[in-house]
Amino acid sequence: MKVLVKGLLGAVALAGFSLPAYADTTLTIAVVNNPDMIRMKGLADDFTKANPDIKLNWVTLEENVLRQKMTTDVATKSGQYDIVQIGNYEEPIWAKKGWLVPLDKLGADYDIDDLLPAIRAALSYDGKLYAAPFYGESWMLMYRKDLMDKAGLKMPDKPTWDFIREAADKMTDKAAGVYGICLRGKPGWGENMAFLTSMANTNGARWFDEKWQPQLNSPEWKKTLDFYVSMMKADGPPGASSNGFNENLALFSDGKCGMWIDATVAASFVSDPKQSKVADKVGFALAPDAGLGDHGNWLWSWTLAVPTTSKHSDAAEKFISWATSKHYLDLVASKEGWARVPPGTRTSLYKNPDYLKAAPFAEMTLEAMNAADTTHPTVKPVPYTGGQFVGIPEFQGIGTDVGQDFSAAVAGAMSVDDALKKAQASTETAMKKAGYIK
Repeated sequence: MKVLVKGLLGAVALAGFSLPAYADTTLTIAVVNNPDMIRMKGLADDFTKANPDIKLNWVTLEENVLRQKMTTDVATKSGQYDIVQIGNYEEPIWAKKGWLVPLDKLGADYDIDDLLPAIRAALSYDGKLYAAPFYGESWMLMYRKDLMDKAGLKMPDKPTWDFIREAADKMTDKAAGVYGICLRGKPGWGENMAFLTSMANTNGARWFDEKWQPQLNSPEWKKTLDFYVSMMKADGPPGASSNGFNENLALFSDGKCGMWIDATVAASFVSDPKQSKVADKVGFALAPDAGLGDHGNWLWSWTLAVPTTSKHSDAAEKFISWATSKHYLDLVASKEGWARVPPGTRTSLYKNPDYLKAAPFAEMTLEAMNAADTTHPTVKPVPYTGGQFVGIPEFQGIGTDVGQDFSAAVAGAMSVDDALKKAQASTETAMKKAGYIK
């Protein structure tokens, strides 16, 4: 009998099949509702066909809701999710707290050394990878070349904020439903505050001084918010205070925006004729600065991680290995072309001539990511790291509160001075409560 069983197992192996290792396993995966993640969900049959013993249960959420639910679930050890989508803000904090499983079973062919050094470093804690990058990004300027020509202007490779304001004024044609610029206004530490923190960094602002004293009442923050609110009121679309990444993506793709400054990952969407009405008219440039040095420092990666509460961590890691692999990039390329593959994670992608030919934004994306120094995110010295966020656990609450004040200023419900005053007060209260200051 033993010989017979051994013979059958050998026959199965020779036939190229594998016996189920995760019988009746269902992975609950929580992801953000952006186009890249929706595409991954649509291509997941490639994984389940190769792993018929693993079923996938998807939970797709709006960005702010996802962040809130993931944090609550992991912190309270509820264990609702086997795979969570987080970013390089959460990863080091959660790994330090022991909330994540180290990803040390990604497989021999995963090629972890191919991950871009900046991304790998941002997702590691004590030398171990705790989250695998699905895509990586910095920030860039996307603009309508036809509207720029009509305005009689030429986009510099490295524009200044003053040039952006001039261009926005000249490109705005409200009667035709065209607005010179679309920027994030939806409140949230990862929504409007990601943009505004990056913009403030270029203007020499900082969240805290070397002794953790909040600096939102500084001239640099006032300059930033005055400029932003004034431009959004003059040249932004109606309801801008409610617009985040997805809303501005839809507006730009529909031809409603002359310029949009946001995540580099958006480049593949706005240049896709299947998704964008202005795909053949889009140009790209580096994000603006104020001449104080390259201190925008937006560096983000949407990643997949396994909470320690998952009962299926091995199966979860198997899925993560598939979703963040070179194989997945090849799969997307075979289905939708090289320009649509998730960017910003692997060195080999930026050496691939097929990708470089298909994606006119590729080299600029890499340049922006390489320029980001999250260990020195500001002009003046600071006690924190992070770039478009502050890498402390309290920032999630602080950034969300301040984001609401700044969104209210865009909506006209509060003056810039009052928004800054309220933001300074709430941040001081939070930092005192957390013990950073007295």
